[in-house]
Amino acid sequence: MTPDWYAGIVVVMKRPSGERFERDLQYYKFCAYGFLKDLRFFDPFLVLLFLDKGLSYLQIGSLYAVREIAVNIMEIPSGVMADAVGRRRAMVISFLAYIASFVAFFLASGYAAFVLAMVVFAFGDAFRTGTHKAMIFDYLKLKGWADQKTHYYGHTRSWSQRGAALSALIAGVLVFWRGDYAVVFPFTIVPYVLDLILMLTYPKELDGPRHASRGAVRDEFKHVISSFISSFKNLSIFRAIGNQALYTGYYKATKDYLQPLLKAFALGLPLMLSQPEKERSAVVVGIVYFILYLGTSYAARSSGRFSERFSGLARPLNGTLLTGILLGLGSGLAYGLGVEVLAVVLYLGIYLIENLRKPMGIAYVTERMNQDALATALSAESQAETLMAAIIAMVLGFFADLWGPGLGIAATSLCCLAAALLLRLPPEKAQGTAQAAGA
Repeated sequence: MTPDWYAGIVVVMKRPSGERFERDLQYYKFCAYGFLKDLRFFDPFLVLLFLDKGLSYLQIGSLYAVREIAVNIMEIPSGVMADAVGRRRAMVISFLAYIASFVAFFLASGYAAFVLAMVVFAFGDAFRTGTHKAMIFDYLKLKGWADQKTHYYGHTRSWSQRGAALSALIAGVLVFWRGDYAVVFPFTIVPYVLDLILMLTYPKELDGPRHASRGAVRDEFKHVISSFISSFKNLSIFRAIGNQALYTGYYKATKDYLQPLLKAFALGLPLMLSQPEKERSAVVVGIVYFILYLGTSYAARSSGRFSERFSGLARPLNGTLLTGILLGLGSGLAYGLGVEVLAVVLYLGIYLIENLRKPMGIAYVTERMNQDALATALSAESQAETLMAAIIAMVLGFFADLWGPGLGIAATSLCCLAAALLLRLPPEKAQGTAQAAGA
C-alpha cells in the first residue's frame, strides 16, 4: 500500500488490469459530463414520436440524414474554432444550441418544424463531438498518461451509458405519466443546463490554443488546417477513420429502430391490457433501455481490458465491426419473420459492440493523427461518422417503407457488410500496436 493511498480523492489504478492513471477531480468532472450529457430522455422514444406525428420511415430517415449532413457541414469549422478560440467556449455554445433544439422539438408538430429542430440540434453536436475528446486527450498528455487512451476514455464513456440507463427509466415514467412522447424534451433541459455550468469549471489549460488578435486567429486557422490536411496524406489514416466511422454510422442510423420493435413486442405481451398503447409500450421501452445501457456501460469500461487480449487493435476492431453488422442482419431477419424476442436480443448486441469498440477505435485513430490539430482531426473523424450515418439512414428509411422495418434493417446490414469487408484494417506491428492499445 502506497503512503498516499488515502490522500485527497486520488486513487491510483494499478497495472494488473492494464490501467495506470489517477481518479483525480478532473476525472470525475469528465465522468459527470458524460453522465449528464446522456440524460437525454427523448432517446428511447424519438422514432416513436415521429411515427406518432404521422411521419413515414423515409421521412424519419431523411430527418436523421438532415441532422448528420448539418453536423457534417459544421464539423470541421467548429473543430478549427475550438482549437483556435477555446474549447470551453465552444462547448458552452454547444449546450446552448442543444437547449434551443429541445424547445423546438417540444413545439414541433410537422415535418418542416422537425427539420428545423434537427438542424439546431446538429449545431450543438458539431461544436461538441471532437472538442470534448480533444480535451480529454490533452489532459492525458499533460498528466503523462497518453498511453491510457483506451482505458481512460472507456471509463468516462461508461458513465455516459449509466446516465443513459437512468434516463431510460425516467423517460419511461414520464411517458407513462403524461401519455405523450413530447413531454421528455422540457425535462432534458435540466441536465444540459447543469452540464453547461460544469463545463465552466474545467481548467483553462484544456482550452487549447487561443489568440486575441484577428490576425493571430487567422494564422492559427491556417496552421490547424494545414496540420489537418497533412494528417490524411497517409492511406492508413483514411482506412482507420473509415473502419471506425462505418460502424458508428451504422449504429447511429439503426439504433432507434429498436423502439418500434420494442413497441410491437410490448403490445404482444398479456400485460396492462387496460392501459393505452403508449403507456404499455413506455414501461417495456424504459425497462429494456435501462438494462441495455447498464450493459453498454460495462462494455465501454471493459474496452481497455478487451483490447489487451490481442496483439494489436486492428484485429478486435475488424472483428467487432463484422460481428455488430451481422447481429443487425440477424435481428432484422428475425423481426421480419415475427420472432420478436430473438430480434430484440440480437439488436441489443449492436449497442454493446458500439460501446466496446468505440474507445479502441478512438485510440487507434488518434495515434495516427497529427497531434497539433487534435480537436480538428477528431472532428474529421466525427464528420466521417455523420456522413456514413446520413447515407445509411436514408437507405434504411427507403427499405423500411418498402419492406417494413425488419427486412429494411436486414437489407441495410447487407450493404454495410460489403463496405466492412473493404475497410478491414491491416495487421499491426507489435511495437506500434502496444502503444495504440494503451498497454
